[in-house]
Amino acid sequence: MALNDIEKLLEKYNNAETSQQEEAQLKAYFASDNVASHLEHYKPLFQYFSQSQQEQFTKDVPLKTKKNTKLYQWISVAAVIVLMLGFLIPSLSQDQKTTWADYSEEEQQMYLETKQALAMLSSNFNEGTSSLNALELASENFNEGLERASFVTEFSETTNKLLKN
Repeated sequence: MALNDIEKLLEKYNNAETSQQEEAQLKAYFASDNVASHLEHYKPLFQYFSQSQQEQFTKDVPLKTKKNTKLYQWISVAAVIVLMLGFLIPSLSQDQKTTWADYSEEEQQMYLETKQALAMLSSNFNEGTSSLNALELASENFNEGLERASFVTEFSETTNKLLKN
């Protein structure tokens, strides 16, 4: 192969534009004994590629098997069963409707006390919300006052400039 062609191929190789056939030509050229002296520094590179393709890994790679796979399988089966029961039990219990009279006096009393406590909590929460609305209104008024104060400051600066001139 002509030296000029090899130099063109090397330029294409350095720009990552060569095909596999062209790279094979370069490898064959640098594997031979008649390499041009100004291209000698490429020879170890292509020899390395040729040698690395012939290398093989001969050690056995021990594969660790997971011992707990059966445990995970049983956990997934149990999870599916729990989900199925979660869907089935509410649908079975809908057939049996309980009335107020079915509950004992103690349960009825606890229900009424809980209802009263929640109503008190709700009214206190509403009072707190209304006081927050008052704070929001005060905040809006304060912001509006700041805006007007900035106009006064701007007016003052302008009049000072006019009086100085």
